[in-house]
Amino acid sequence: MCFGPRFKNACADIVVSGHSVKWEMSARYLGIYLESFTKFKCSFSKNKAGFFKSFNSIFGKIGRSASEEVLFELIKSKCIPILLYGTDVCPMNSADRHSLQFTINKIVYKIFGAMSKDLYVEISAHFGIESM
Repeated sequence: MCFGPRFKNACADIVVSGHSVKWEMSARYLGIYLESFTKFKCSFSKNKAGFFKSFNSIFGKIGRSASEEVLFELIKSKCIPILLYGTDVCPMNSADRHSLQFTINKIVYKIFGAMSKDLYVEISAHFGIESM
């Protein structure tokens, strides 16, 4: 994997035990997905997929039978750590932050239905989910 301004250029072949090592555009290291780019960059798409998987599992089991407080406590304890894994060590730009915030807004939409943009932030803050 290459980082830096010449990350798209062909790199020299490396041979280990007679086999050529293949250059990759992304790699997983300690659960964090690194991407080849001009600067050090992480991908959070797997985090979002895992977040939705855990949320849908919880929401599918308890649905609307539990109160919103119980549902959001489960989301905070089981789903949010999956979404935010690695965000403290990877540099995030505003597009990454908006993408993660949109992910949280999607589950609020699924629970409460359509509403204005400000209400998503207000509801998240009310239930103790920090905005990105």
